[in-house]
Amino acid sequence: MSFDDVRFPTSISRGSSGGPERRTEIVVTGSGAEERNSRWAQSRRRYNAGFGVKSLDDIHLVVAFFEERRGRLHGFRWKDHLDFKSGAPAAAVTPLDQAIGTGDGATRSFQLVKRYGSGLRDYLRTITKPVGGSVRIAVGGQAVTGFTLDALTGLVTLATAPAAGAPVTAGFCFDVPVRFDTDELRINLAQFAGGDIPDIPIVEIRA
Repeated sequence: MSFDDVRFPTSISRGSSGGPERRTEIVVTGSGAEERNSRWAQSRRRYNAGFGVKSLDDIHLVVAFFEERRGRLHGFRWKDHLDFKSGAPAAAVTPLDQAIGTGDGATRSFQLVKRYGSGLRDYLRTITKPVGGSVRIAVGGQAVTGFTLDALTGLVTLATAPAAGAPVTAGFCFDVPVRFDTDELRINLAQFAGGDIPDIPIVEIRA
């Protein structure tokens, strides 16, 4: 799958709408009871960037970005302004934000993840597009600097394997891997000094 490691203009994505999507099958039995089954183990995000377009310059920026991606062909990074950190949007990133593993004395590589929930049936989201320079790691509650990061997969490799039983935690900012969900942009230039693109669908991909 082709993926361009570039971010959609944040000045436009800031005004977008969207959020997580799940796929649930519901069957109603003859007695009126429901049987529900989740078809997706992981959620998927959908957005509409059209709400963030405010000027002709914004339209020009979107068209250029769209053309370079060849419509739906190439994926790219997207900043979800509601959910882009290991903690809450207004909270500072700390190396204790998310548990990403436990040491066994041999394993050095750990995948960045973000946990959602209160402990009942938490959802663990794999983070594959961390923002370079934002990742902080702690082992046994102590911050460490000896690690490398693969910014295209979210895999952290420590210089030294954590001792058995030592918790490994991380804090980070991240983007969502997405693509355009259309091969056509319908641009409205009815206004004299401005315009809009009412619908710019964006969908999360596995990349």
